[in-house]
Amino acid sequence: MHCVHFAAKRCQSCHWLDKPYPAQLVLKQQQLTDLLADFKPAQLLEPVASAEQGFRYKAKMVALGTAEQPVLGIVNAQGEAVDLADCPLYPPAFAPAFALCKAFIQRANLTPYDISARRGELKFILLSQSLHSGRFMLRFVLRSKNCLASIKKHLPWLLAQWPELEVCSVNLQPKPAALLEGEEEIILTEQTLLAEQLNQVPLYLTPQSFFQTQPVMAAALYQTAADWAAQLQQQQGEFKQIWDLFCGVGGFGLHVVTAAQQLNGIEIAEKAIASAQRSANELGLTRVRFQALDSAAFAKAAAQAPDLLVVNPPRRGLGKELCQDIQRLAPHWLIYSSCNAQTLAQDLTALPDYKLLKVQLFDMFAHSSHYEVLTLLVKHA
Repeated sequence: MHCVHFAAKRCQSCHWLDKPYPAQLVLKQQQLTDLLADFKPAQLLEPVASAEQGFRYKAKMVALGTAEQPVLGIVNAQGEAVDLADCPLYPPAFAPAFALCKAFIQRANLTPYDISARRGELKFILLSQSLHSGRFMLRFVLRSKNCLASIKKHLPWLLAQWPELEVCSVNLQPKPAALLEGEEEIILTEQTLLAEQLNQVPLYLTPQSFFQTQPVMAAALYQTAADWAAQLQQQQGEFKQIWDLFCGVGGFGLHVVTAAQQLNGIEIAEKAIASAQRSANELGLTRVRFQALDSAAFAKAAAQAPDLLVVNPPRRGLGKELCQDIQRLAPHWLIYSSCNAQTLAQDLTALPDYKLLKVQLFDMFAHSSHYEVLTLLVKHA
């Protein structure tokens, strides 16, 4: 992939872009191999490669410049405002979408926030596109409600210019700290969810719910987990109960569960849980229950283990206490999806009762040192 911004040293976000993509993949696989060597995985599978460009369906753009001449991008290490509206990581539909965002900023007179002066209102533009439908969700992150009336006034113009815009919202982040978003979200459109579909499984994304940056790779990740679970059941007999901790909008659990099985999906975000339950209902899964609870607290309170435990924790990993409860509960099978192999290794150390059977790298973040890992573990006999 060629990027004019990287070549000019204006943006180094893709810090491995100077390496040929096959070499990036080899390096990631070697790093993972070295990191997990002590756990002696029975199978270290070939990595799943990414497209080299046009794969990011989520954009997080800092609002810079002025209301008259907005810039959407980053502030680089040299302190320069770099417009990334033409970034080749995004699919083709993003460039005209960013152009409409800039026109709207001008029209609604949204002054970009100046961190040093602590003036201005618009902090970020957050944009997501559904791989399935091509439709968009747009979020304006504001310092206060001062511009809310102007956004509401001019929104009909934006919707008329941009028929693919499905969901639009304002997020309030009043703190001067470098936080991407705040707790309060104000939905401005009739539609409140962006519909996605991966591997024939419907998923509904709320403005504040977590979802993978690259849906093509997410589909491969979910399908692989489903295939591993199906293979186990062919060999060992069907699972009666499955847990999906840190379930988000239900991606893993809804791929793994069958109509005859019980599934408990646990996620702290209530709106994500509502989305997951909606998907389960559409799939006709009557024995599935999604609950808005803390995953570690749910495990601590549990007295009986599921047959299969699926976990997809944030970058910090499971942590010592949750690992202790997994050890105590002793589910026979564990599928662990990790976005941080370092904390994965720490958690595996804290799970000595488990053997690492399968490991597979999914290159969710091409041109960087980051990647996703899917693992299958079994409790020692």
